[in-house]
Amino acid sequence: MPLNIVKLCVGVATIEELAAWQKDHVREQKARGETARVFHATLQRPKREAEVLGGGSLYWVIKGVIQVRQSITGLEDGAREDGSPCCHIVLDPKLVPVRPVPRRAFQGWRYLTDEDAPKDLDRSARTEGTLSPEMRRALIDLGLL
Repeated sequence: MPLNIVKLCVGVATIEELAAWQKDHVREQKARGETARVFHATLQRPKREAEVLGGGSLYWVIKGVIQVRQSITGLEDGAREDGSPCCHIVLDPKLVPVRPVPRRAFQGWRYLTDEDAPKDLDRSARTEGTLSPEMRRALIDLGLL
């Protein structure tokens, strides 16, 4: 059974902002002549690697609410800008909105079982193209989305 990871998306206020940040990061990689891919650098490599790579996703907590996920496509050894070692969680670039679920702040990342993971929003419920980020946040705060 797949195992997911949940992570705070610090410094990002909306799904659209996360998408723009990731696109900029890929553009910068291309400009440096590197292989362009979306990844998140983290200090600790997941110990349950096989389960995470068996269909897991990274669920992003944005402004205290799990709002979106990306499929995990790989785990690689990497280095931070200062040269210290880290693990790159390689992600599918596609952002999949999920049913909003409040989540308290925590450090690092946590495992999230498939049973506890929020379900994807179906096409009829997706609002990313029709609601402004402010309206989406207001509906989440009211428990309506």
